[in-house]
Amino acid sequence: MRCLSCHERFFPMPSWESVLLLKEEEPLCQMCAEQLVALGGEGCCSTCSRHIHTHYQREGVCLDCWRWEQQEYTKGLLTMNRSLYEYNSFLKEWLAVYKFRGDAIVASYFAKLLSVMYHHFFQGDLVVPVPLSEKRLKARGFNQASLIMEGWAEDHDVLARVEGEKQSKKSRKQRISQVTDQPFRMNEQGIELVRGRSIVLVDDIYTTGTTVRQVARLLKEAGAQKVSSMTVGR
Repeated sequence: MRCLSCHERFFPMPSWESVLLLKEEEPLCQMCAEQLVALGGEGCCSTCSRHIHTHYQREGVCLDCWRWEQQEYTKGLLTMNRSLYEYNSFLKEWLAVYKFRGDAIVASYFAKLLSVMYHHFFQGDLVVPVPLSEKRLKARGFNQASLIMEGWAEDHDVLARVEGEKQSKKSRKQRISQVTDQPFRMNEQGIELVRGRSIVLVDDIYTTGTTVRQVARLLKEAGAQKVSSMTVGR
């Protein structure tokens, strides 16, 4: 096999599950797989999933999440975020290859894992991808958030995004300060779909939490009962 990340040939470790076709073979070589740092459980923020140290938490959550809840404008907007992996240098590079160099097959690896996460934490919630602007969608050829939903969730036409500067070009301070802006809008059928529903947003990365809170505010104003999010990286 060729590794889905480094593209080098490797021999998967044999197991009875793979021999009996009970489990698909791992598409990553051991070296790449070991660089993915899984999130969840003890030692992670109960709201956003990030690894936290004792001095960087308050009331059981990381300081970032605690601060969001101290602001009247953002308090209670996001119920929780769940992410697969820590956004380290390895995942950063792999997601860059996926998004900016068009290696769309990478989405299949994350889609299977996100499907398991959805059924564990968000079963029954309406799944909504964070949209790209039309200009960026045309340039990239696909929405990275929609593609990682393939095979386990339908892409409902709920949201649209207006043109704007890339989030990756903004500093942490700039991202947080723009939470009062609204770069998204509801599509006509989206209002009917979200009213009274629990929503889970899907995106590739949770960085500061600004984007998902911008979307959450819009969805709640449209009648959504609660909004959570799930991402590949945190």
